[in-house]
Amino acid sequence: MIELDAVTKVYQAGAVQVRALDAVDLTVDDGDLVAIMGPSGSGKSTMMNILGCLDLPTQGHYRLDGADVGLLRENRLADLRNRSIGFVFQSFNLIPRTSAARNVELPLVYAGVGRRERRTRALGALERVGLGDRGPSMPNELSGGQQQRVAIARALVTRPTMILADEPTGNLDSASTAEIMRLLVELNGTGRTVVLITHEDEVATYAKRVVRLRDGRITSDDRVGAR
Repeated sequence: MIELDAVTKVYQAGAVQVRALDAVDLTVDDGDLVAIMGPSGSGKSTMMNILGCLDLPTQGHYRLDGADVGLLRENRLADLRNRSIGFVFQSFNLIPRTSAARNVELPLVYAGVGRRERRTRALGALERVGLGDRGPSMPNELSGGQQQRVAIARALVTRPTMILADEPTGNLDSASTAEIMRLLVELNGTGRTVVLITHEDEVATYAKRVVRLRDGRITSDDRVGAR
């Protein structure tokens, strides 16, 4: 599903060039559950942006579902991103004065889906994450764990093949962390590919595979026993 071929990303910081990723090779198969780890400055965020089609490599190739992302026009890239990837972020990114159901509907609004189908799919996604009765609730009426589940429902509503989660438990306590990770493992069990960007060893124990980055390079890539 994912193939990085000698991917390098260079940023210009004044007169200095920063090599955030350095000739990275990585393949992720359909249905895998991968944790990408590393210290601050290791290249995790850059890799997340490239995997999510939010940025392009300076050199090398990124192929997603067989499509070379660097060769796509912007409208085709946006379509691929909306169809193939569901994003989950550390800060939830929910609209404060908008109900849970409306928050979940938003990707479908951008995709041009009709109002009735949007609502049906949004409520179905909330049901899938255990919040079927919280559609009318505002984000401030929900706990942190519940807000993250709404964010996961929003990621699921477009029926993506991959969930890309950037520090999905960074703002949660240990109980909510376990709850969210069990949900992601369960979703992976239905066949969805899940890629986690994390610095937390506890989160990585839920993965089937742990890829470690340092100074823009992969230092280890280990298949582990998921919970």
